[in-house]
Amino acid sequence: MVGPIIVEEYRGGVIENVHQGIICVVNEEKEVVYAKGDIERPVFYRSAMKPIQAIPVFSSNIIEKYKLTKEEAALFLASQRGEIYHEKALESLLQKLPLEEQLLVCGESYPLNEAPKEQYIRAQKAKRKLLHNCAGKHLGFLAYAKEKGLSLDTYTDPKHPLQQEIYRYMKLLAEVTDDQVYSGMDGCGAPVYSIPLRHMAISYLKFGQPALIEDQQVREAVVKIGEVMNAHPEIIASHQFVCTALLEDDNILAKGGAQGVYCFTLKKERLSIALKMLTGSELVWPNILADLLETLHYSNIDTIKRLRKIRGKAILNDSGEPIGETKTNLS
Repeated sequence: MVGPIIVEEYRGGVIENVHQGIICVVNEEKEVVYAKGDIERPVFYRSAMKPIQAIPVFSSNIIEKYKLTKEEAALFLASQRGEIYHEKALESLLQKLPLEEQLLVCGESYPLNEAPKEQYIRAQKAKRKLLHNCAGKHLGFLAYAKEKGLSLDTYTDPKHPLQQEIYRYMKLLAEVTDDQVYSGMDGCGAPVYSIPLRHMAISYLKFGQPALIEDQQVREAVVKIGEVMNAHPEIIASHQFVCTALLEDDNILAKGGAQGVYCFTLKKERLSIALKMLTGSELVWPNILADLLETLHYSNIDTIKRLRKIRGKAILNDSGEPIGETKTNLS
């Protein structure tokens, strides 16, 4: 895929890498206030779709019925990294619902973060479906299917009533028609959709401005989703990850997806941003997002500092010495 160069990485004053991408910013009127590249290009949500995929479980009484904590409910939206607190919350969720781990379609996995992964391997523990970084989302799928008396064996089939419901919510929030949607399967085995990037930004606008949603049940679910994400940002990803850094700011709702997709909304500013790195890189997210927030004159400097701490403009060697720089081009 070809698109404008958004990020350049220099080593010794010489360009080593370039990252192409597309960016779209819309306001509360759904008007494009900033664009870079072809914003009508279809892009797969990947895990940025999790807030939409969680609407069924959040629109039900499952959280109240099974006395789930906000921390546990946050797992329905998470791309968790396998930290001890993730595993404990997942175990608790599995027991409370209650569900069998083997029902999960997602593959078996070790923790994704290095420290818990090393501990797991040293302890000679086997991979688990529960440790897949989308396991929480799948538990939400299963809990909803079970509550509604739907098939648990086929819960990820695109024709399953749950997945059809999610598809309708995606179209509703993104304001797309069937002919604008491309279907695929995500790495975890669940259906995922590709829509024009501009409409992806529109869908996230609704999470920052729920009043734009006419359907009361969906609107109330979206409000609950936002509250849970901001209440437990560490569950959505983990320390030193972009999602957690952004969600620590109560003014922001954000979720990234594999292969360089990122979406977030600024509540007070009534703006929504969607971007896709066409190189598939997630490494440069902190650079782009920090520069975007500065370009938008975002007032919470601490949020920008958290992003810079994850990855600054300087490129460092293994000893922490600067040996290059990252330049972002948003003009």
